[in-house]
Amino acid sequence: MVSSSKIDRARAQLSYLLGQVADGDRKAFQDIYNLTSAKLFGVCLRILNDRQASEDALQEAYVKIWRSAGRFDAKRASPITWLATIARNTAIDRKRSGGNRIMVSDDAIAEMASDERSALENLEAQEDTNVLNKCLDSLEARQRNVIRTAFFEGHSYNELAQKLDKPLGTVKSWVRRGLKRLKDCMDDG
Repeated sequence: MVSSSKIDRARAQLSYLLGQVADGDRKAFQDIYNLTSAKLFGVCLRILNDRQASEDALQEAYVKIWRSAGRFDAKRASPITWLATIARNTAIDRKRSGGNRIMVSDDAIAEMASDERSALENLEAQEDTNVLNKCLDSLEARQRNVIRTAFFEGHSYNELAQKLDKPLGTVKSWVRRGLKRLKDCMDDG
């Protein structure tokens, strides 16, 4: 079992580094990359199922992180959750666009790091996964299934409606209500 003090230290470290990145600190950005790139690459790969597309999405995500680090708010999300959300959204955007995205230059970020997760990522991921799974299990089955399909497999509302043979408005309503309950549970957890 991972101690909460280690998790708290890991969160504090990433939060601090994000603050430094917001001030233009390139070393802090490299540290964030080294601590999180394997996890964020995994997020992209699960959605895109293609290594090259996932590497491109990851690079694009880190450019977004560099540009938006000042918007991170530790009161609203853990740093690893915030970073993973950026990577997830970037991968979904890339998937929906068919991968025809403008590439950023190779010198925008450092070369890809190892695919192995760091100890910090393991700690954060374990805590986030436990809370998320508990909260997902508290949802109604249809809300849980729609949210898992939408967010873990990267399906759009239209794709979900077609897959479930349900009206688009119904699917959106299930997701919206499920996400509200999930957010409330995560805030309490």
